Amino acid sequence: MGATGLKIERVWTTEGVHPYDEVAWERRDVVMTNWRDGSINFEQRGVEFPESWSINAANIVTTKYFRGAVGTPEREWSLKQLIDRVVKTYRKAGEDYGYFTNPGDAEVFEQELTYMLLHQVFSFNSPVWFNVGTPSPQQVSACFILAVDDSMDSILDWYKEEGLIFKGGSGSGVNLSRIRSSKELLSSGGTASGPVSFMRGADASAGTIKSGGATRRAAKMVILDVDHPDIEEFVVTKAREEDKIRALRDAGFDMDLGGSDIVSVQYQNANNSVRVTDQFMRAVEENGPFDLRGRLDGAVIESVDASKLFRTIAQAAWECADPGLQYDDTINDWHTSPETGRITASNPCSEYLHLDNSSCNLASLNLMKFLRADGSFEVEKFVKSVEFVITAMDISICFADFPTEKIGETTRAYRQLGIGYANLGALLMASGLPYDSDGGRALAGAITSLMTGTAYRRSAELAGVVGAYDGYARNAEPHKRVMRKHATASDDIKASSPVATAISREATKQWQLGLKIGEKSGWRNAQASVLAPTGTIGLMMDCDTTGVEPDLALVKFKKLVGGGSMQIVNQTVPRALRSLGYPEEQVEAIVEHIADHGHVVDAPGLKPEHYSVFDCAMGERSIAPMGHVRMMAAVQPFISGAISKTVNMPESATVEDVEKIYFEGWKLGLKALAIYRDNCKVGQPLSAAKPAKSSVSVETPAAAVEKVVEKVVEYRPVRKRLPKKRPSETVSFSVGGAEGYLTASSYPDDGLGEVFLKMSKQGSTLAGVMDAFSVAISIGLQYGVPLETYVAKFTNMRFEPAGMTDDPDIRMAASVMDYIFRRLALDFLPYERRAELGIFTAKERAAQIRAEAEAEAAFDHTQMASSAPIEAKVVEEKAAEDKAEKTEPSTTAKTTSDGPVQIAAPSPRVGSSTELLEAVIGKAADAPLCFTCGTKMRPAGSCYVCEGCGSTSGCS
Repeated sequence: MGATGLKIERVWTTEGVHPYDEVAWERRDVVMTNWRDGSINFEQRGVEFPESWSINAANIVTTKYFRGAVGTPEREWSLKQLIDRVVKTYRKAGEDYGYFTNPGDAEVFEQELTYMLLHQVFSFNSPVWFNVGTPSPQQVSACFILAVDDSMDSILDWYKEEGLIFKGGSGSGVNLSRIRSSKELLSSGGTASGPVSFMRGADASAGTIKSGGATRRAAKMVILDVDHPDIEEFVVTKAREEDKIRALRDAGFDMDLGGSDIVSVQYQNANNSVRVTDQFMRAVEENGPFDLRGRLDGAVIESVDASKLFRTIAQAAWECADPGLQYDDTINDWHTSPETGRITASNPCSEYLHLDNSSCNLASLNLMKFLRADGSFEVEKFVKSVEFVITAMDISICFADFPTEKIGETTRAYRQLGIGYANLGALLMASGLPYDSDGGRALAGAITSLMTGTAYRRSAELAGVVGAYDGYARNAEPHKRVMRKHATASDDIKASSPVATAISREATKQWQLGLKIGEKSGWRNAQASVLAPTGTIGLMMDCDTTGVEPDLALVKFKKLVGGGSMQIVNQTVPRALRSLGYPEEQVEAIVEHIADHGHVVDAPGLKPEHYSVFDCAMGERSIAPMGHVRMMAAVQPFISGAISKTVNMPESATVEDVEKIYFEGWKLGLKALAIYRDNCKVGQPLSAAKPAKSSVSVETPAAAVEKVVEKVVEYRPVRKRLPKKRPSETVSFSVGGAEGYLTASSYPDDGLGEVFLKMSKQGSTLAGVMDAFSVAISIGLQYGVPLETYVAKFTNMRFEPAGMTDDPDIRMAASVMDYIFRRLALDFLPYERRAELGIFTAKERAAQIRAEAEAEAAFDHTQMASSAPIEAKVVEEKAAEDKAEKTEPSTTAKTTSDGPVQIAAPSPRVGSSTELLEAVIGKAADAPLCFTCGTKMRPAGSCYVCEGCGSTSGCS
């Protein structure tokens, strides 16, 4: 490296061999259907991808990132075209702006980036794939921070700028604390509206753009300082709207997410956060007063009880997950550019924290690509990879376009970058380390420190080649101070394993080298790293886990070539078991157990002390909320920005638990923290598997002592009525000589919704009882009672008439009730549910008998032959019959030591890993349905991502 440019060395590639020539390519057809109704959302045939890329990754890249109209010659059809479009643009810009010593270095840079993208070592954020190398404005940033002043012009500018950002598929955040409160006067003498009133207009605008846009829902963050006089109104805003949702839902309105009546509810398009200070948190700790100050002159408007206000914040978060907290003094203590201005806001997911009217482009490394088979970490390759990625990210700012000139000016002057990673949870599990453990936190902290230390060291080198960022001169001393804080924190890592020790040692070296170079040259970037949700790009890289998150669950959905999907045990599990020293036979047995049960508890041969290695975000053994907070605290000192993550809490958590989490977040030095309590929101669709609860008491132990009665929240089911015109079928039957008719009506989108029974003349007692029974069952079905619940209760019920029937599938019935619900089960339940209840058609029973006979014959012939082929044949026969009966077939396969177990696909209602997890644990997950394809999304940081089509609810 010299003043004339960077000298680039090869790491991943071989001289004279292009990366494309080292992989096997194949052509695929990408046909995306809505799993609920089978309609085709997208179709492009003959696309080209490496054989190693999963079907899901290829589908998402094809639908999301290929440019050009489908069906035209301009449409991209190969991953080579996509990578070339982006990488060649970066190379040309790097040459144009003097980053490389000579064309040879530029060539190596291009090939190294190509290799890393091709092999899923890292990925740029989505806007890069959308825009770079196209005729459209080349916006590369996913995260934006806006500014609003106390004037109508500024407020209207905020609406406009936010709309432009949403239109481009990105998200923004804003702090409204400069707007005077509703307790202050206007210059005309009237009373000001206050920031909460202006939030309504912005929320309506975001909702309109969300509804009309084709990319994703609007993502936004609204922040208010804790000393603002309107803070209490702001805090309870969304909680009060949740009360409205409940009332309207109980009155029969459609309040599902995306429902026709949900638009009447306000403030639903933003995440809300309170910006708290150390002064406020100390007042909470000491049960002291806290002053709320006017925006015009800083005068005290009101003095409040700090503990009571903190309780109000926790209560609102307990009720509806908003607001989160942002710790203002901690944020600004790590600010590299305080001479320019304070950090007042963040992007929607809270990972980007910097100057007002600025933006950040993101890129994330796939940590599993650096884990060797022996469990060691490829430190040198990781360092070099960070160098390549951070260089490319900085180059992008040179040619990037921005939604507003103010954002463009600030971003070009401070060059904020957000390198991060994905697959941390998978890396820890594969290494045999529990997510919630000192060893897991030490390894995570060391990797994070190495990443940011290397990024800033390369940034200092870039400053020596193409100059420090424009705002560096006035912020040199505070920037150096923050670099020293990072380096000191790195020295304090308590590595407990040889792998973490080696990484930590290299991290210390990178920080010291960066400080030495930076002292002379300055730094090219005011910010280097964040931990983003990595939603869509995590799927693109075939990552098992997103960002800093643990695994969602041990089983997940996998798409198959030619369509369909199957349930598998995560591939990280067998690798983790081998790293823990289990022999191959035990690995197979444990993986089979997980396939059957969805968890490791009581797995054959698995030591109880190893259970925690397989703890996940949800399921039988879920990580405790404080475990998530401690992991965030372990990596926060090594991140320029913050961490996109929501701390999930069980439904049984109390308001005091929320207070403790928020208070510990401050004590542990986090910059931002948000919680989510299971089932606290009602304005979103939940699985029918959600257990009904008549009421949940909010009363806490402390409240009980004081004999204070807290509010009781009642959860009521909503009746889904059948349309006036609905499909139905009538079956005549005879049970023990008694004849009758069964009429069953369905919803248009499938599912039993109404039953009528006729067994005697009108006016008789039996006819009246049957009519009443029919109405009761029908209303129960319409309120969400699963049909299988009725089947389990009424089958095998014995009373006269009973005996022979005229139904070939049900030859004997213990009663009329027994027959009716067996018939309904055969007509409306999938095979897997009926098999659990022991209800089969005549063909299915015949297939079972044949299979048993063949199994006995095969055993007699070989004495040692496996019954697996016979079982597979049974499954094939059953699948063929199910297909004829319009039910979805299941997929099974024998466990092997080379890969994960494949187990029976669940019922047709399952369409994502989240829904699969719901089926396994028997509990609904509070995740929205994807606006694009209708499947249930899964958490990704503080956002959600759709595994089916890659859509996200966030900004990365």
